[in-house]
Amino acid sequence: MKCLLIASESAEVLFHWTDREFQQTVQQQYGESQEEGQGLPAFEDSISTLFAPIIISCSTMVDRLHESYTSFTTENNHVYVLHQMDEYLYIAVNGDGEEGEDDLRRKIYVLKKMIEVLFGMVTLSSTLLRRELRPQDTVHRARLWRHLQTLLETYCHLQQNDQSFLVEAVERLIHPTLCEQCIEFLERRLVQQLNSSVERAGEEVLHAFILVHTKLLAFYSSRNASTLSTSDLLALIIMVQNMYPSNMELEDPSPEEGESTSGSGHESFYTPEPSPTDPDSSGSDEARKGGTPVFEFVDPDIQMAEDSLQTLEIPPPDPSTPRRVFLEVSLKEGLYPMMPHSMYCLPLWPGITLVLITKIPTGALAMSVYKYLEAFAKLEKRLMEGQEGSAASRGQPNMHEVRNKLDKFIKLLGPREIQTMQLQNVWTEFKNRAFSRGGPGFNKDLIPWCKHMKTQLCGIYKQCFLTDFGPGHNSQHLSTSLQERAQAMVQEKLMDWKDFLLVKSRRNITMVSYLEDFPGLIHFICVDRSTGQMIAPSLSVTERTTSELGKGPVAQFIKNKVWKLVSTTRHYLQKGYSTVTLRDGDFFFCYFLWFENESGFKLEAGDIPVLPDDFAPIGMLAWDYYRKLLRYYSKSHQGEVVKCYELLTVHLGVIPAEIILQHCRQLASRLWEPTRNPLL
Repeated sequence: MKCLLIASESAEVLFHWTDREFQQTVQQQYGESQEEGQGLPAFEDSISTLFAPIIISCSTMVDRLHESYTSFTTENNHVYVLHQMDEYLYIAVNGDGEEGEDDLRRKIYVLKKMIEVLFGMVTLSSTLLRRELRPQDTVHRARLWRHLQTLLETYCHLQQNDQSFLVEAVERLIHPTLCEQCIEFLERRLVQQLNSSVERAGEEVLHAFILVHTKLLAFYSSRNASTLSTSDLLALIIMVQNMYPSNMELEDPSPEEGESTSGSGHESFYTPEPSPTDPDSSGSDEARKGGTPVFEFVDPDIQMAEDSLQTLEIPPPDPSTPRRVFLEVSLKEGLYPMMPHSMYCLPLWPGITLVLITKIPTGALAMSVYKYLEAFAKLEKRLMEGQEGSAASRGQPNMHEVRNKLDKFIKLLGPREIQTMQLQNVWTEFKNRAFSRGGPGFNKDLIPWCKHMKTQLCGIYKQCFLTDFGPGHNSQHLSTSLQERAQAMVQEKLMDWKDFLLVKSRRNITMVSYLEDFPGLIHFICVDRSTGQMIAPSLSVTERTTSELGKGPVAQFIKNKVWKLVSTTRHYLQKGYSTVTLRDGDFFFCYFLWFENESGFKLEAGDIPVLPDDFAPIGMLAWDYYRKLLRYYSKSHQGEVVKCYELLTVHLGVIPAEIILQHCRQLASRLWEPTRNPLL
């Protein structure tokens, strides 16, 4: 039983995802309380009623005690994790024992990350985010929620089956010659032609990469592009997999078939199971027999009831229509989160996709909005801390400088749009209060007006980057013919390689090449946290495929051990340990985190910060723990480029401990040799 919910303080549901078992339990519980002759209540209403006591209790504790509980376990062993973000409460529930508190907390943060990628800085305004997550049009709401649900389901599938999402790092295909050729092709032919074409409608391709399932074949960024963060890249891979899902487990050929697999042959694809039971499919026997229907419309005038949300089918994506995504941009003058970009996802063959990330012509406006949002947020913080008058206005940034720049910014926007007029009105009132001689000046009375200014700025952002990008709008983007030309160019380049790539993605690195030098080594994962890239032997657990780990249940057993090891090491890392060795039955596990300088010289370990139990999960997708860790460690190594690495190994327990430690040292130095794995 699983559930994830976003709710307001008034117990209004802004989003929910449930699995089939949880949904049926809720419907049975509230169906029994209905009077005879009445149908089941809308599922959304039932969810709201079920969680209302928890939401109200949490809000009361915050108001009266300025504290709140973050998790609890009920008598029937259901685990609840709660996290307050601004004015909204995220609640994740597990009742089948498959997920612990850390798993549920991670799922909450991943959902928050995907919402930020989809809505950008609108998420900084609780008022506007509520309207985006819960639009009045029930059909629009149902489709939006279903889209978020499938993204969440896709992530859960990848996290449970893909090592790169287990450790939250990007895995690249290991084939130096082909990778180099593809990067050169992207740079000198594809991106150059796209950016020089008159059909690009003002957009500029910043990043181009080729995915084989979830693995990166080639990645190219133009010279004036900001580095694409690992967090954003992982989020984009989730979106690509959600648009064109594939299941490598089902496609895995036998070793004999691997040499002659045809890319034009049969391909099986993974589609996340819908959370609810579809009343028209093989769902409820009771519904088929004429009993109480699983879903029933409350009001016949409603075009689409909320409780039929999960029965909606999302139409197949149109490759020529870009998706608006909001990504981090790092420039010399600072870091700008959630900047608008267009994402083009062009399928080449099943399992192989070309992705283009473009800079839109009006992107500079988003940077201006962020600067003003940051200025009012800092002013609000200073006022809440008790700083008033000149102490508040002379901070960084200086509010008098902001005043002149914001006046010019509003003039450039023009008075044509209602949102611009609203911003002008609130800004005029703010200036009268803050800068005029007769006004109250910079004191705590200005705090609500800081909030109003942030809301209006987020409204401008929404108007410019979200409103005109929905269905039916003719937003400028790369022409269809230009996209088709790009697609054809890459297909022509990879035509002779496609079959090899699909097989290679399943068996990227095998343990065979390591067994001679490292006898007793069963599995390893090595991660370069500075670049967000990982290396690990493939884990094949299908019944019909034999690998070094065995076949079927044996391989699955090893896989479960690896997943458990990663969870355990994260727990110890959170407690401040950078080295962990564990003996578990017939196996010996090792985990090491260390730092090196640019020359590869290992630096002194130092202390790792200890994090609270309810802190954001360790990783790079939901919250980039390792970037924070590198900044923390670099304070004691000024002037040096510091890199961070992780190594996890699984050995047979009969191997002496001193040999295992020797293996780990040799393996760590060998894995990142440029001649062997030129990933960087």
